[in-house]
Amino acid sequence: MTALIETLAVGKSYGSVSALRDVSMVVNTGEVTCVLGDNGAGKSTLIKILSGVHQHDTGELRIDGATTRLTSPRAALERGIATVHQDLGLIPLMSVWRNFVLGCEPTTGLGPIRLMDRRRARQTTREALSDMEIDIPDLDRPVGILSGGQRQCLAIARAMHYGAKVLILDEPTAALGVKQAGAVLRYIAQARDLGLGVVLITHNPHHAYLVGDRFLLLERGSVLSSYAKLDIQLPELVHQMAGGAELNALQHELRRVRT
Repeated sequence: MTALIETLAVGKSYGSVSALRDVSMVVNTGEVTCVLGDNGAGKSTLIKILSGVHQHDTGELRIDGATTRLTSPRAALERGIATVHQDLGLIPLMSVWRNFVLGCEPTTGLGPIRLMDRRRARQTTREALSDMEIDIPDLDRPVGILSGGQRQCLAIARAMHYGAKVLILDEPTAALGVKQAGAVLRYIAQARDLGLGVVLITHNPHHAYLVGDRFLLLERGSVLSSYAKLDIQLPELVHQMAGGAELNALQHELRRVRT
């Protein structure tokens, strides 16, 4: 299988600060690769490299097996890499359908005079949401009054509809309740089952283990560990994510202080 995305010992520095060092990962068709780590682990820097915001300084980035250097987010989109950031790229005062087609508006008219085809835009939005079983009955309502889970699902559906082969999700469940997070995880699994490669950035190992096929744990810009799902159980993933050895030492220290 040729990986959709592969990084080989990728690194990135900002001046004298090394934000990422020797990070290798793979994103395959029909798989969810989960990138886990605490604040400052390097997750955001990795996203920026994969989405074309920043370029790596060392190592190699391969897309569809070819060595690549993404020069902009537009270049990443042209290669089928769509990123849903925490701010979702949605405009709260615009309607659902207007947000969905933003930047890809269908038009009607003759010659150089073109107008947005509102009827087709609404129909496109309705069909795309229906295909993913996302229920937003009123497409004219402002996005800002949707729930957090609905906004996440809208952003995911938009990326999938416009031809993403790789979907990068930045902490999609971070600010959601249990029910809304569950809905988002179902759509992530649906994207995987449709053949997309998904990169899920999260600090929640429980959510990651529900949908993940591969797990990359980052710590202070370096790879702490990397596993396929068959090679690790949830308790061990939680233990490593929580800094197992450090927690054991802290537990021992606090017990000693208490006695």
